[in-house]
Amino acid sequence: MEKIPMTRAGHAALEAELKQLKSVERPAIIKAIAEAREHGDLSENAEYHSAREKQSFIEGRIKELEGIISLAEVIDPKTLSGAIKFGATVTLVDEDTEEEKTWQIVGEHEASIEKGLLNIRSPIARALIGKDEGDSVEVRTPGGEKSYEIVKIAYI
Repeated sequence: MEKIPMTRAGHAALEAELKQLKSVERPAIIKAIAEAREHGDLSENAEYHSAREKQSFIEGRIKELEGIISLAEVIDPKTLSGAIKFGATVTLVDEDTEEEKTWQIVGEHEASIEKGLLNIRSPIARALIGKDEGDSVEVRTPGGEKSYEIVKIAYI
């Protein structure tokens, strides 16, 4: 199977979520199922069915996280330099609106636009890979064509 690139912070966040699910969520749902069983007839017990559904979700997420973590290739951006690649923190200026944006290019499992973490498979990240400061980039986005100038590249 193909390795999944991610930053050290992204890897730590996935491990923390896995630990939370295994040590807190799983025992709590097992207890909730036991309590619901005590209420009698399981065929008409909404609490029991709800708890079983939540247990199924938790177990599925645990398996998913274990799979992702086992394939993770942790990349430390601090060891990198030069043209834009995975882990780079890039400051761009929209050439139409002069709006400045800063994103870090990360793996798909840690991406969050709200946090400034850009999925490496996104159209913008793919267009940025291999470019340098001062370069202009044309990106086809769902909202139409966008032009950005690369102002700064940092590996932090």
